[in-house]
Amino acid sequence: MKTIQKLIETTFQLPQKGEKSKVMDLKQAISKYIRAGMKIHLGSSYYYPNAIINEILRQFIGKKADFTLISKGININTINLVSTGIAKRAITTFHGDVYPVPRPNPAIQRAIKRDDLVLEEWSLFSFTQRLMAAALDLDFMPTNSLKGSSMEKENYDDFRLIKNPFNDSSTGIVRPLIPDISILHGWAGDPEGNIIILPPYGTLPWGCMASREGVIVSVEKIVPTEFIMRYSQFVLIPGYFVKAICEIPFGAHPHGMNNLGMEDFISYEQDYEFIEDFQKATHNEKTHKDWIREWILQCDNQWDYLKKLGYKRLLFLKGKAHKDSWQDELRDFEDKIPNSSCNNIEMMIVLAARKIKERVIKKGYEVILSGAGSANLAAWLGYYLLKDSGYHVNLAAEMGFLGYAPRPVDPFIFSFKHLPSCKMLTDVLNILGIFIGGKNNKAIGVLGAGQIDMYGNINSTRLQNGILLTGSGGSNDTASSAKEIMVVMEQSDKRLVKRVSYITSPGHRVKTLVTDMGIFEKLENGKELILTHYFPFHKDIYSTQDAIEKIKTKCGWPLKISSNLLKVDPPSEKESYILRLFDPKRFYLGAL
Repeated sequence: MKTIQKLIETTFQLPQKGEKSKVMDLKQAISKYIRAGMKIHLGSSYYYPNAIINEILRQFIGKKADFTLISKGININTINLVSTGIAKRAITTFHGDVYPVPRPNPAIQRAIKRDDLVLEEWSLFSFTQRLMAAALDLDFMPTNSLKGSSMEKENYDDFRLIKNPFNDSSTGIVRPLIPDISILHGWAGDPEGNIIILPPYGTLPWGCMASREGVIVSVEKIVPTEFIMRYSQFVLIPGYFVKAICEIPFGAHPHGMNNLGMEDFISYEQDYEFIEDFQKATHNEKTHKDWIREWILQCDNQWDYLKKLGYKRLLFLKGKAHKDSWQDELRDFEDKIPNSSCNNIEMMIVLAARKIKERVIKKGYEVILSGAGSANLAAWLGYYLLKDSGYHVNLAAEMGFLGYAPRPVDPFIFSFKHLPSCKMLTDVLNILGIFIGGKNNKAIGVLGAGQIDMYGNINSTRLQNGILLTGSGGSNDTASSAKEIMVVMEQSDKRLVKRVSYITSPGHRVKTLVTDMGIFEKLENGKELILTHYFPFHKDIYSTQDAIEKIKTKCGWPLKISSNLLKVDPPSEKESYILRLFDPKRFYLGAL
């Protein structure tokens, strides 16, 4: 018995501090493990390892670093690595501003114009699949994305169509994407490097598992191994993948961190004001350099950075992250929501929401996935119109949201305010691979576009004159797999074109286009979008023919008109009011 007791107290005792400490100062970690010429993967759910990115910039600015960035998006701090010439190549799916509206970023445009940056464009799902194939040590991985897009041709070295060995069909395959090293920010980790990350997971953990030289991790807090064992269900990266772990509070700022499922931690919200100030600075090369100098180079480390932000701002971000904060914000806007008639953008969104409701009921769709912007607001309003009619549908967002009820006040598609209402928090593979693209998908996709042609092909990547747009994100994956696609966008003859010069998303599943002038549809299995509904325009339009002629002047293809052309009813007071509650600052809705 004494022998058993001794074994219990020694041999079978659980470790308290981990087997090996990898705790390191961030400066030391970057100096030790990051080398010029590396392919650096930015591990992220829907926030980025921004403190690590800032330290890389401090150590490599002015040097010939020649980094390749592997990241689902090139925005916020990663833009600084591009603008300073530290990163010369980016393998990505999105390369623009996200908040307050999705749009091209001027700093990225300047880098492309000067040939300082090479972009390799992928869709979000195929990008994730490449990292997954590398982590699983596979020679390739099949995909349903990219086929029929311009990315299929551009990425010939890493994407091929092959004959399916089990039948005569063709199948797309992607080559593994292997980073040299990954950087990541998480909630907590023990000294050994076992890392707790809370969902939604976005593209994690595949790139971290695939990196040749492991992962550098920053965390909000370093905790004992006993804490890790208590919350092992949230450990996404095991310690043996980790090279260094650094305790960096607010390491995701200006992104936020949510604590759903683990209230031991205190959440902090995304710092929208900071993000907007940064984006304004990037509009001019000098102001951008000044911003980098002020917020990164003159801050020796994260502690200087946080001191500059100020404790009042940090406390505000913590308070704003509370799950019910949207109610207080909404009350603040109660007397500021206009009750005037709708502008054409609002009309467009309301009519798109009605059309979403119609298609969901008719086809029995269970999931609505939307892109950002007006398409997103249309999906949100459509959700509530369906709910009022007794139909319940799951809203999805590509980074891992499923079954959420959109909260008012914040129109950002990945707003923290939606997280507590999610029925499932998951990752890109589940959202785009199964719920949108899987065997049992019952999904309609609602997308925005830079351009669209008469066949429904979407361009969200770049114009014929070389001007860069934002990239695919998950739009190609959605357009390649969802049962049906609706596009929502403002109309002009430069946006509705006869043929897009770049196909981000093929148009064979696009059934409906809703603009700020009317509704266009493919009828009876037709290949072309034709005008089926027109909007009740303002006082300069007196007849149906006047409306048709006005619409034709802003359409870049020979427009066909339905024999049963209908004039739509204007938005109801309730439809307008709910829509305006989603975007009280009118980022998307525009001036009245």
